[in-house]
Amino acid sequence: MKEIRPNGVFSGYASLWGAVDTYRERVERGAFGESLAAAAEKNRALPILWQHRTAEPIGVWTKLEEDERGLYGEGELWLDEAPYARVAHKGMGARCVTGLSIGYFVQDDAFDEKERVRTLKKLDLREVSIVTDPALEEARVDTVKAKLAAGERISEREFARVLRERGFSRTAADEIAVVGFKEWSRRETGTVTANSPAGLGDLAKALGGLSLPKIGA
Repeated sequence: MKEIRPNGVFSGYASLWGAVDTYRERVERGAFGESLAAAAEKNRALPILWQHRTAEPIGVWTKLEEDERGLYGEGELWLDEAPYARVAHKGMGARCVTGLSIGYFVQDDAFDEKERVRTLKKLDLREVSIVTDPALEEARVDTVKAKLAAGERISEREFARVLRERGFSRTAADEIAVVGFKEWSRRETGTVTANSPAGLGDLAKALGGLSLPKIGA
């Protein structure tokens, strides 16, 4: 985040070209171009959310554009209307809440098996949030959590990708995802039955510190 003013106006970078985040993903230059053009054509501004909570709009992005560094934005917090806008404003002023994180849908991507990095080539930008703990120094890209916050469940394929990023081979990740993802999804939605497969304890141990967001959280 670049700066914060007393009236709630601030600026910063929401995404940086080529920077690999904690999910082993990077955004390709120009990935937002079509999405930004479509929003401009419809005269639609994107909301500022608090921690990707779709029910907590706290302001509006008055400017979002791609430059040589990344996705640059200027926003205005609704300090008089949104309680969490005041929390965000206070946190930014104290330099303890400084992260920006994009919420989007992937429209085109590529995965490099050698580098084990996913390149996001085309994104449908839905929102940019103020977050507490960014994965990058200037910005945060949190694909799975952002997708859930936008109202969409992660897929079995995305679950397998998270496993690959934690060191599992593609074959092992795909095999685990076939059973593990479906069981996790059932547990999170309250649909576990007596016939649900066992062994999730062993899976949790194998994943170690891996933590997945709650469906609908």
